[in-house]
Amino acid sequence: MRNPEMVLNNLVKNATKENYKFKRLYRNFYNPNFYIMAYAKLAPNGGNLTKGTMEQTIDGFGNKRIEKLIELMKSEQYTPAPARRVYIPKSNGKKRPLGIPSFEDKLIQEIVRLILEAIFEENFSEHSHGFRANKSCHTALTEMKCCFTGCKWFVEGDIKSFFDNINHHILIKLLKKKIEDDKFIRLIWKFLKAGYMEDWQFHKTYSGTPQGGIISPILSNIYLNELNVFMDKLKTNFDKGKARKKSVEYKRIENKKAYWKNKLKLLKNDENKRNQIISKLKDLEKDALITPYSNPLDDNYKRIYYTRYADDFLIGIIGSKTDAKEIKEKNKRIP
Repeated sequence: MRNPEMVLNNLVKNATKENYKFKRLYRNFYNPNFYIMAYAKLAPNGGNLTKGTMEQTIDGFGNKRIEKLIELMKSEQYTPAPARRVYIPKSNGKKRPLGIPSFEDKLIQEIVRLILEAIFEENFSEHSHGFRANKSCHTALTEMKCCFTGCKWFVEGDIKSFFDNINHHILIKLLKKKIEDDKFIRLIWKFLKAGYMEDWQFHKTYSGTPQGGIISPILSNIYLNELNVFMDKLKTNFDKGKARKKSVEYKRIENKKAYWKNKLKLLKNDENKRNQIISKLKDLEKDALITPYSNPLDDNYKRIYYTRYADDFLIGIIGSKTDAKEIKEKNKRIP
């Protein structure tokens, strides 16, 4: 059996190739080493002792359960169990629904996540900070602190109930752009349609990703990467000019400094007058420090900056209020 790390590294190498289609992904579910790798990643999480709708947890997991899963995967008889829905409190006093899958489902989802991450991660935008390695709320805040300097307008976005409303057909269409493996796609469909149990009542899932599911973050990033692509195109068409023009006031200070510096060169022996000019130059330096270097109303200079964390995003705009309103409307109508 092939080493899972080698398999994933090969996927990463092909990830950035244009129009490359990934095939024969599903066969990795016949490889026991993938299950061992997934187990090693999941084992440290104490939540694996929490039961879903099935009785099994991580407790007592071994080769026999791996062999049984491989048999089910080979015959495509594996079917995810509905997640057990619970509610956890949010900081605003409301409650957020969370699905608890069975351990076997977590294991399969972890393998799916590893494969999807290897295929899609390399193509994600640097402005996307949610649910990614070496990315966090802090990296998002750092980007805004460093890059949003000079922005006059801001458009804040928060996609309402995003995880519950992801369109399954659009998501599968996005996956098929890079994946050409019907069995693998059918497996994703099974997780999307697995449903959930609440108060011992089964509920179908017509949209959204599995709440609490291991594959939900990577699927949401694949879905929202279309927003990143849209914003990149919007930025390309919107950005204008290399730099802002100098402000009239700053130019005036520069001209005065140049004038007095020339005067200073001519006065070599008059120490009294030299000191007076040096004092004036120091005052002009102080004025320069508190005077805007560039013209904030320069219509020939425009910029868009964008940062996203999960379904929350912020757009910074250097431009007019009309520009900001137009960008807000365009984001409402993202295709």
